[in-house]
Amino acid sequence: MTDHRDELLAGAAVRALTEQLALAPKPGLPDPRDLAARVSRRDHATLRWSAIALAPGLAAMAAAARRNDGPTPGLRAELGAIGRGTEHTARLAGGGHRGALFVLGLLVAGAVQSRSASADEVTRAAGRIAAHPDRNAPHRPTPGSAMAVTYGAAGARGEARAGFPHVRSALTALTASRDAGATEAQARLDALLTVVSSLRDTGILHAAGPASLRHVHAGARAVLEAGSVATAAGADALAAFDDDLRTRGWSPRGSAGLLAGALFVDGLGSSARPAAGAGTVTAG
Repeated sequence: MTDHRDELLAGAAVRALTEQLALAPKPGLPDPRDLAARVSRRDHATLRWSAIALAPGLAAMAAAARRNDGPTPGLRAELGAIGRGTEHTARLAGGGHRGALFVLGLLVAGAVQSRSASADEVTRAAGRIAAHPDRNAPHRPTPGSAMAVTYGAAGARGEARAGFPHVRSALTALTASRDAGATEAQARLDALLTVVSSLRDTGILHAAGPASLRHVHAGARAVLEAGSVATAAGADALAAFDDDLRTRGWSPRGSAGLLAGALFVDGLGSSARPAAGAGTVTAG
């Protein structure tokens, strides 16, 4: 049984995911400009609606973390079972959100078991939970596991076990962009690009190979090196990068899920964070 604290955490996680979905322009990713969601083949409004279906499962994950004394193997198994059921519910609602659910579920559990709401505490608590194998997970290969074998990419599990380093780098980028005077939407896009610029995205590796992943990394770095999204040059570079990824059909979905995780952790530290509005940015 969940209590009010668990429901609040679940609501914060869902809000982080819907705010990530609302950002635009996101390079190669579904956003409000594209109701047909060309890359994901899902209607963008349906993606936002199906995100709401994650709330009961995320609340159940928070409750499981509250019941368990520390990051035990049993807790990891329970989170995995809840996650698989929640993923099925989200698919019935019209979306998957598998990657984001994996990230947010562990971070919600980490938030329950951490001693404070600091990013370092929450991500490391989540990492301690993820260090245990999900003993009841289906034993079948996935694109991520194949890329781990072929290219040594850590994948989602490796990211989690390391305490979500890309969530922490996204949070650092958020703070730096805000301090430099960027709008909230611009800061969030800078955080996304920071993740895209270095994450060894197993989805892109599986779809297009390591040379293509290096191309994606270089495209994200080019936007940041042009002055970030808040500048005219950075906004132009972002538009070109987005066009390039959409033309090629490459989508950095792993980075989007990690940005949602960063927004969740960021929200734990500030209840008065300004909203990003519709999320669409312009330079200036």
